Amino acid sequence: MSSVPSACSGPAFQSRKRPRRNRVSRAVRALVRETHLRASDLVLPLFVQEGENLETPIASLPGSSRLSIDLIVRKCEECVEYGVEGVALFPVIEDALKTESCEESVNPDGLLQRCVRAIKKACPELLVITDVALDPYSSQGHDGLVTEDGEIHNDRTLPMLAAMAVAQAEAGADVVAPSDMMDGRVGVIRDALDRRGFTNVLICSYAVKYASSFYAPFRDALDSAPKSGDKKTYQMDPANKREAVREAMLDEKEGADWLMVKPASLYLDVLHKVREVTTVPIAAYHVSGEYAMLQAAAKLGWLDFESVIMETLMSCRRAGADIIFTYAALEVAKKLKNSGEF
Repeated sequence: MSSVPSACSGPAFQSRKRPRRNRVSRAVRALVRETHLRASDLVLPLFVQEGENLETPIASLPGSSRLSIDLIVRKCEECVEYGVEGVALFPVIEDALKTESCEESVNPDGLLQRCVRAIKKACPELLVITDVALDPYSSQGHDGLVTEDGEIHNDRTLPMLAAMAVAQAEAGADVVAPSDMMDGRVGVIRDALDRRGFTNVLICSYAVKYASSFYAPFRDALDSAPKSGDKKTYQMDPANKREAVREAMLDEKEGADWLMVKPASLYLDVLHKVREVTTVPIAAYHVSGEYAMLQAAAKLGWLDFESVIMETLMSCRRAGADIIFTYAALEVAKKLKNSGEF
């Protein structure tokens, strides 16, 4: 019989502190979990198009489609059923309605406004969040008005954004979300809403929005890519973090009720930094490219989508996000309803 090696014959490992004890079972792990992910933390982005009973899959954004208003309403009813508290609407505007002045954005009978009214009629308790930016309505594909020499003119754009926000509030939007990144727009929008009596309509400011390459599937969905140039003169440089604090603080001072960081999972350091300097609720947008690359890897069998999307969203919560915009909101909500693990 072989003898026990001398290396194993000494005294057993002695420690009163064993972190593994807090991981010994599912029940223990649940009790000591520091961060939680709930369906009520999530917002589902939706793309609305003209038509009836019309669904147009988005090739670069698997699992998402452009939907006609009637199908949007059905999706919203499903959100209510599974505890997703909000939807964010993005309109697919027909080319014939896109102009340099973007006047369709304030049409009371425009696609977005009709969609808001339909949702609020069917699901009055669901939070409806509307996008305030000119790019879906612009023949130039930019978030602001474009001058003859190609400049994105900040100050001329502000009254249009304010009028757009008021039109959305009149339709029934609960939250207007300026994603344009024009300087000063939060204050101008807040003043315009208050003058018209919409003091209870919230502003979710895309305060920290980077000039990211991960927006490509979203632009495919809306057909809203710039016709010339790029968005680097108004969206932030991905290399900058201190600037994020400045942008967030300015928007909070101007009256933003929520502050957003976009993208999410690639900018967790920024998200955490903003969380440290403000008590305002923070939203993180897990953007189309972040979502699509997980779907692509899952399709190839390299990753389990359900597991990695849960881990990804949990990382956003852990970094400081109170609210997460994600195309997987319904999938995650359904899993959470049947599982206590997250």
